[in-house]
Amino acid sequence: MNYFDGHCDVLFKMFKDKTINFQNSEKLHITKEGLQKGGAKIQCFAIYIPESVHPDMKFEAALSMATIFYEKILQPNPDFKFIRNKMDIEQLKEGEIGAILTLEGCDAIGGDLLKLKTLLQLGVSAVGLTWNYANAVADGALEPRGAGLSLFGRETVKLLNQQDILVDVSHLSENSFWDVMELADHPYASHSNTYNLCPHPRNLRDEQIKALIEADSVIGITFVPPFLSGSNAATITDVLRHLDYICSLGGEDHVGFGSDFDGISQTVKGLSSTADYRNLINELTKYYTSSQVEKFLYTNMVKRFPK
Repeated sequence: MNYFDGHCDVLFKMFKDKTINFQNSEKLHITKEGLQKGGAKIQCFAIYIPESVHPDMKFEAALSMATIFYEKILQPNPDFKFIRNKMDIEQLKEGEIGAILTLEGCDAIGGDLLKLKTLLQLGVSAVGLTWNYANAVADGALEPRGAGLSLFGRETVKLLNQQDILVDVSHLSENSFWDVMELADHPYASHSNTYNLCPHPRNLRDEQIKALIEADSVIGITFVPPFLSGSNAATITDVLRHLDYICSLGGEDHVGFGSDFDGISQTVKGLSSTADYRNLINELTKYYTSSQVEKFLYTNMVKRFPK
């Protein structure tokens, strides 16, 4: 079976270390060879600007990561296809892998919608409004203030609606989450787990999960050990626990995966890289029907691509 992975930080790692080779670098969780071995069909690549980048340089850093996406992911690999809409997905051929460009946090745009429009013109198809802290758009999950969207944030969501862009609620504070659910046409969670099983601020409470299900959205279970088990150690069984819990809330048609590979230092036992997705698939097939597994791995994510 093929899979759709909703989030990774390969571009960030390649931005930090210009010597990394996407083809087969041992410094990456996700490589071309690993994607092929693991059975990837679509991989999302996030533009993530770390806190350490000076505010005046954040937009330039975002452009640099977009350039890495084009010049080091797509151009050397003709079997990688840039995905901007559902037609691109439908036209993927056997052996081809789709690559989607996303934005993790609007820190790069400051308070300037022109900068966001530029990133959308470069092909960004999904936008997370924050990382863990506050920016001009909203408060993140670890911001002590815990506020919601700013007035500028509401304008940001309005622009994303106009262009049929997915609005990613992963990393948002609870108040920001509910503001987005009220305003966004296409909300989703690219990489979040369940708070009830693991009470981490980055995880979603039952009411949030149910709201996403009611909005006909999707939640990408992530492979971050502290979000799975509350510690730096986790297993594929922990991944299945979170999957099963979302299904118990009515989410069988609303759950997928967003690994966060290359954005994590610890990995799940048996899921140390994208090549190990086969181990996850093997475990899924022990407990779910083939049609359910196909939904979890691929269909549920593809169906939410809005354009």
